[in-house]
Amino acid sequence: MRRMQVADAGLTTVTPVGAASFLKGSSKAAAGRKRKGPNLKTLAACKRPVPTRATGGWASLPTDIVGLITRRLLAGDSDVVDYISFRTVCSGWRACTPTPRDPTLRDPRLRPRGWVALCGGDAVRPDDAGEIVFFHTRTARRFRVLLPDLRWHRIVGFTDGLVILMDKRTTEIRVLHPFTRVVVDLPPLLPLYHEVVRQKSSLLDMNAAVCSSASSATSIAVVVWFPYTNVVLGADHPNSDWKVLHRGLYVWNTLPFQGRLYATTLSRSSRILQLYPPPGNEDFENPVVVGHVPYFADRVYCDFLLVESGGRMLLVIRHPAPGTNALDWSRLVVFKLYEVDVNSHPCKLIPVNSLGDRSLFLSGDRCLSVSARDLHSLSSNSIYFSLPHDPIVVHSLGSGLSERLSESCQIHDRKDRIRPSVRPFTVADHLITYCNPREWSKGLMFHEYQYIPESFKELIENIRAQNAQLKIRRVTLHSR
Repeated sequence: MRRMQVADAGLTTVTPVGAASFLKGSSKAAAGRKRKGPNLKTLAACKRPVPTRATGGWASLPTDIVGLITRRLLAGDSDVVDYISFRTVCSGWRACTPTPRDPTLRDPRLRPRGWVALCGGDAVRPDDAGEIVFFHTRTARRFRVLLPDLRWHRIVGFTDGLVILMDKRTTEIRVLHPFTRVVVDLPPLLPLYHEVVRQKSSLLDMNAAVCSSASSATSIAVVVWFPYTNVVLGADHPNSDWKVLHRGLYVWNTLPFQGRLYATTLSRSSRILQLYPPPGNEDFENPVVVGHVPYFADRVYCDFLLVESGGRMLLVIRHPAPGTNALDWSRLVVFKLYEVDVNSHPCKLIPVNSLGDRSLFLSGDRCLSVSARDLHSLSSNSIYFSLPHDPIVVHSLGSGLSERLSESCQIHDRKDRIRPSVRPFTVADHLITYCNPREWSKGLMFHEYQYIPESFKELIENIRAQNAQLKIRRVTLHSR
């Protein structure tokens, strides 16, 4: 399969040669030459009228037109980077447009939506490198953002391009806008964590999401949960005390959607839950039930995943195909899709037969929807996912067939290395890695390190050393 490299489409400034410098140099060169008599053709050409220079320039653009452009740049799926660039044209435009530096980080129009974080694949954590490379899934632009303060933090989540960090020394939680550098700080997580979780290793692989605060119209909330731990914690800003939102919930897959947080859980009940805002009566063990997924006889082998696609919430159900010949590998997996109408009561699940030009990337930690029309190396109306021995598989909803994409890129046979890293990485390699934060956060490409063999001793020791940087009350955490 043809492997396409993610293009670096950063902005480049070209400085033209100044006209004054050019004329000055020409006059010096002419000084040493003998002056000739008048040229009639030259004199005739000099009599032509000189064009009148435009007065005012860009700054003279009427403010109502500037306002119209502003609304267009901040509407729909537009990119806030375009708005930031628009305001840098002149001081007049900056004066009549609102600043993109939202101190609350609550306004979704000013968030870096559509930007995903890329992995370098060199086993260097982004927080240790002090930088994150962002890739826009609609325009294919790529920005390398230097963030020196990352070295004191661990990256624990993304929401609409916002980066959620945890201080390695104090466990304080910080939400960062990577392009405007606006931060919102919340207090240390440690006191409540020790009280209700008590599993020190869970802090290494915690997840977090940003929501609109339910208690204040001018602040955000952060919700955190931990692998194989049945509590969900949350904190509002400035109402900053961490509190237990839910007990008894083993969260499987989550989706921030319209300022709320939805989830499916590791249970046989297969419900779609609203984790935030929680019930107003402090009923920790009975969250808001949005809907029930369709019945399947063998729920143990089914995955129930949520993803936002084109402004809609989709429920994706993956299950084994019944009665399929095991030799016909390409037909072993079946997908069913439903649009979740969370605004209807009760919630409606509307069957979806086609994704159009969309491609879905699925994982239990994070799911993503992108347009194959914008990223031409991807297959439209298709789903990218992973199996225990196949890191990247693409399934066509049109044909019902699946294809392995990473067979020729495997660097080990689950025991020993068999080849060096195959580069350049494809767009699919990067997006599936972004959906698997445990590998992404370690600087590892998912299709290469979905499984780490015991023979990779140096890499294992490096991971342990990185995890040892997180110390909690003099207890060092070690994890593979």
